[in-house]
Amino acid sequence: MTDELGGSVGRVGRVVRVLLADDQSMVREALATLLGLEADIEVVGQVGRGDEVVGAARGCGPDVAVLDIEMPGMTGIEAAAELRKALPGVKVVIVTTFGRPGYLRRAMEAGADAFLVKDAPAAQLAAAVRRVLQGERVIDPSLAAAALAEGPDPLTARERDVLRAAADGSVNAEIARRLLLSEGTVRNYLSTAIQKTGARNRAAAVRIAHEKGWL
Repeated sequence: MTDELGGSVGRVGRVVRVLLADDQSMVREALATLLGLEADIEVVGQVGRGDEVVGAARGCGPDVAVLDIEMPGMTGIEAAAELRKALPGVKVVIVTTFGRPGYLRRAMEAGADAFLVKDAPAAQLAAAVRRVLQGERVIDPSLAAAALAEGPDPLTARERDVLRAAADGSVNAEIARRLLLSEGTVRNYLSTAIQKTGARNRAAAVRIAHEKGWL
């Protein structure tokens, strides 16, 4: 078993059923075409929203789900966690345009079996699909190194919730109503999030947290 990409990986001995989830139709269809060229891989389902992943998986019975991170309805990381609870036998490969260390950590915590960036060669995705089915964990080595250098996400779950709610410019009262918190509690969470990110204000804290992959 290995934590990184590299080396040749043989066929798994049967056709691997794959579900694709990506909100960009052209990207999703391109991935489906590329994977479809592999004799031992069959794309059995495609969705464009994160909140459609579990339902689609129940319907098409994939061995592996390949999920983008940034999707409407639910992120790929959130969908991975839901899929792990609903159908624990389905392996999860996360693919993303944004190679952020925080995304990698959160994906692994959600139960993902592999994490790749979209600019990796198509052969690496096919190899990762086979390898996770064999029980391996596959991580882009450059991201693994960056995640180790970056250190853990300093934000608590509630601080992340409040920062997400503040991202659209909502005032404390609106955030409090949305999250069922008091305004004072929202103010405290924002203050600690700003301190932890080293930002000057909430807008900068949201930006930094996004860049780090913490949101």
